[in-house]
Amino acid sequence: MATITKQKKSVAINPLKQSQPLGAALAFLGLKGMMPLFHGSQGCTAFAKVLLVRHFREAIPLSTTAMNEVTTVLGGEDNVEQAILTLVEKSKPEIIGLCTTGLTETRGDDMEGIIKNIRKRHPELDKLPIVFVSTPDYKGALQDGYAAAVESIVRELPEPGRIIPNRVTILVSSAFTPGDVEEIKEIVEAFGLEAIAVPDLSASLDGHLDDSYQAVTTSGTSAKELREIGNSVFTLAIGESMRGAAEILQQKFKIPYELFPHLSGLDAIDNFLQALEDISARPVPQKYRRQRNQLLDAMLDTHFYFGRKRVSLGLEPDLLWSITCFLQSMGAEVHAAVTTTKSPLLQQMPIDKVVIGDLEELETLAKGSDLLITNSQGKATADRLGIPLYRQGIPIYDRLGNGFSCKVGYTGTIKLLFDLGNLFWNTKR
Repeated sequence: MATITKQKKSVAINPLKQSQPLGAALAFLGLKGMMPLFHGSQGCTAFAKVLLVRHFREAIPLSTTAMNEVTTVLGGEDNVEQAILTLVEKSKPEIIGLCTTGLTETRGDDMEGIIKNIRKRHPELDKLPIVFVSTPDYKGALQDGYAAAVESIVRELPEPGRIIPNRVTILVSSAFTPGDVEEIKEIVEAFGLEAIAVPDLSASLDGHLDDSYQAVTTSGTSAKELREIGNSVFTLAIGESMRGAAEILQQKFKIPYELFPHLSGLDAIDNFLQALEDISARPVPQKYRRQRNQLLDAMLDTHFYFGRKRVSLGLEPDLLWSITCFLQSMGAEVHAAVTTTKSPLLQQMPIDKVVIGDLEELETLAKGSDLLITNSQGKATADRLGIPLYRQGIPIYDRLGNGFSCKVGYTGTIKLLFDLGNLFWNTKR
């Protein structure tokens, strides 16, 4: 059991966390034909867009209701209406994801009432899904906004219908990259199951060139698939923050679920494959048996370099749990752990203390560490401490291929082992 402490400073110095609207936008970007719409000032949207473009190095569709001083005082219903109508006319989205920001949350706009009024005035919008999610950026973090968006998606879009045998829904948390989602889908489908990932970042942010430019996302989970996830026979929730969405599907459609906090490391992957074997009534494919043997060999090759190494982490809660469990399984020690927001996982962490704080606090706690694991904002911290930085989370703007990186499954764990093992090798003390 870990002790949870929160910094008492009146200001964050070198912030670690990203905002809820950014997390919600990331989740929405995993849906096909999507246009995320921020209800707030232009600066809120511009900041999120620049950060996502730098991280993924892809064109990121984001729009704004462009609130100004006058509309903030008088109310933003006209701005929301005009923004939606303009998007429908120019971008032709299949889904609109409407996120609030600190500005409009502070004012207290009745967003559900606004959407109802707009639909009454414009019946042509009846068939257009508009998914609303409350994401004040003055509280919570990226993981909270992402989870809230997924919960809104599964609450509003699925429809009841006939159960489709062998279809499973995969709810994937913000801790997983597009490359991770691709590997998870491939593993599930290898058991003869039809997988619908929500959201499916592997299809939209995997770094591919389309035949023509579109203003909205060109791939991802389609509106048709979202309507049909109520027909799945099982839900696989990957990451603790997906528990809420899985419970919504269970309550609405009686779909059982199983939650997997992470998919890195031998035990975690074994448990995942066992669950898939139980769901599908099929044996584990031979290729994964071979990959497991390869992982065992990689663990033997690298464990000398992990033993008693002190690692400091600055990550979102789901990702913090995943990396901590992986490191400890290899004999490394978590020297310091700083995260961004509350989570049920934090008290269960197999370490003494977790701090909800910023990178300044991480720098203080990380003195004497052998390695720092956080996003690219931690580069200056690692330089001052004189230790290497292994980049995880968002944003990573000084490395290429963030959409392809994979740390799940047997092969992803092997890559993670060798990446970290080589860093430890190069900094042997």
